[in-house]
Amino acid sequence: QVQLAESGGGLVQAGGSLRLSCAASGSIFSINAMGWHRQAPGMQRELVAAITSGGSTNYADSVKGRFTISRDQNTVYLQMNSLKPEDTAVYYCNAEVITTTPILLDDYWGQGTQVTVSS
Repeated sequence: QVQLAESGGGLVQAGGSLRLSCAASGSIFSINAMGWHRQAPGMQRELVAAITSGGSTNYADSVKGRFTISRDQNTVYLQMNSLKPEDTAVYYCNAEVITTTPILLDDYWGQGTQVTVSS
């Protein structure tokens, strides 16, 4: 069993910054990619940013230059600067994990953390 624990969401004014953290724990052999997705009310969940075990990153066009994803072993961070009201959403952490007994590759998700940007 694998758990992803997110923290760092909250309310911020437009132009402000927040840092999200997500720590993976449990029966982990290794983690491939980790990432952040978000879902605004009435919208589909979308990829915000992802990072591989080798450190390669990719970002949604809407956040390039403002958000930075980083990783320290089994913890992934999302530094969000110059926040806009349209960044308001529930942010979910995701990890592609190879577990120990049994040895399986599967996707795991956090419970989500609310980010609200006021204008």
